[in-house]
Amino acid sequence: MQEYDVIVLGTGIKECVLSGLMSLNGKKVLHIDKNSYHGGESTSISPLEELYRRFKVPGPPKSIRRGKEWNVDLVPKFFLATGQLVKILVHTEVTRYLDFKVVEGSYVFKSGKMHKVPATEEDAQSSDLMGMFDKRRFKKLLHFALNFDIKNPRSHQDVDPEKTTTREMFSRFDLGQDVIEFTGHAIALHSSESYLDQPCLETINRIRLYCESLSRHNTSPYLYPLYGLGELPQGFARLSAEYGGTFLLNKPVDEIVMDNGKVKAVRSDGKLFHCKQLICDPSYVPNRVRKMGRIIRVICLLNHPVKNTHEASSCQIIIPQTELSRKSDIYICVVSYSHSLASDGMYIATVSTTVETNNPEKEVQPALELLEPIMQKFVSITNLLVPNEDGRKSQIFVSRSYDATNHFDSECEDIKDMYRRVTGEEFCFGRPRNLSHNSDDD
Repeated sequence: MQEYDVIVLGTGIKECVLSGLMSLNGKKVLHIDKNSYHGGESTSISPLEELYRRFKVPGPPKSIRRGKEWNVDLVPKFFLATGQLVKILVHTEVTRYLDFKVVEGSYVFKSGKMHKVPATEEDAQSSDLMGMFDKRRFKKLLHFALNFDIKNPRSHQDVDPEKTTTREMFSRFDLGQDVIEFTGHAIALHSSESYLDQPCLETINRIRLYCESLSRHNTSPYLYPLYGLGELPQGFARLSAEYGGTFLLNKPVDEIVMDNGKVKAVRSDGKLFHCKQLICDPSYVPNRVRKMGRIIRVICLLNHPVKNTHEASSCQIIIPQTELSRKSDIYICVVSYSHSLASDGMYIATVSTTVETNNPEKEVQPALELLEPIMQKFVSITNLLVPNEDGRKSQIFVSRSYDATNHFDSECEDIKDMYRRVTGEEFCFGRPRNLSHNSDDD
C-alpha cells in the first residue's frame, strides 16, 4: 500500500501548477494521467499531421512541409507580463525550464476597423478610437488607475472602491461609450458587461495591471512561451519531480475510493494509492461537475499575417460583444513561426468565444473573415464545466474548464482559489521580473 498527501489526476496546466506548489510545500505528491502526454485539454499538438488526425481532417497538404516544426496549442492563452501566472513562475523558479517572447501587438475591432489598443499617453494621442476631448479624459483615467492606492484615501479622488460601481466611475471621468467599451474589454479584459455594475476596485486593478505589463515591453503587455504552452505543464512536472513528486502517465483511473464521504484512495491498474486530498480536472469526476455553457474554438492555419495588424507575427485581437450584439466577447489569438510554433512564414490564429446560439460557427464568422484567406480550419466545441462543491467536505478539489478568453487571468484566479481551499492559506507571490529572452524590437 502506497500513501501520499496529495494525488493529482490530469496534467493540464492548472493541475501541474498545483502539483508543483504542493511538492514545493513539502507534500508527498503522486500525479496520474490517463493520457500518454502532458497537458490534458490544454495540450500542444506536434507534429502537424497529428492535429489533422485528431480532428479527422485529411491532410496536411504538400504545401505545408516539415510537420515537426509545428506546435499547436489547443487552448492558447497569453501571459500578462506582470500578471499572476508570471508571478507563480518566478516564485516556483519554473522560469528555468521556459523561454518567453513578447507578443507583438494588442488590437480591438471597433466600428468595422482594427485599432491598436491604447494604454499609454502616447498611444492615446495617436489613437483613432477617440476624439480630442476623449483622449484627455482617457489620459486622466489612466493617471487615476496607475496612482490608485487602496491604503491611501487621498489617491481615491472621492471614489469609494468598494461602493462606487465601474459605471459610476467611468461617468465621473465623462468617458464616451466607445472609450468605455475598449477600456472595459481590451484593457481591463472583462468578457461581458456585468462588470459595469460591480464595485470599481477590480477594474482599477485590471487597468493598472495591463498598463504595468505594457510598460515592461512597449509592444504589448503579453508574453508567450517559445514552443507553446505544452512547455508549461512539463516545467511544473519537472519541479514536482525535483521535490520528490511521482508521475505516472498513460495510467487508467479505475476508481476513486471514498470513506464516509471523504476521499481515501485512487485505484489505477489494479493498484491502490492512498491519499488525504485529491486534485483533478473535470474529466475524472463527471458526477461532481455541472455544465455552465459551451465554448467554441476554431484553430486556423494561415500563410500570412492578419490584415491591419502592422504585419505582426503575434497579436491579440478582441471583438467586444456590443460590436456584434452579443453577450460575450470574441477573442483571436495569433502566434507563428516567431514563437517556434509553425514553419517559416506560417501563422496559427485561434478564434474563441462562449456559445450563445444553436449555430456556434456562424457566431464566430465575423472573426474568421478578419483572418481570410484561411488554409485550414479545425473546429471544436467543448462544455464549460465547473465543480458542484468547494471540495472541503470530500477533500476532492476539481478545477474549472478553460474559458473562452485568450489570457490567463481567470485561470489564475481558479488556481489561487483551489490552492486556498486545499491548503487553507492564501498563496503569496514574489515580485515579477522580466521573463522575455528577447529585446522589445526583436
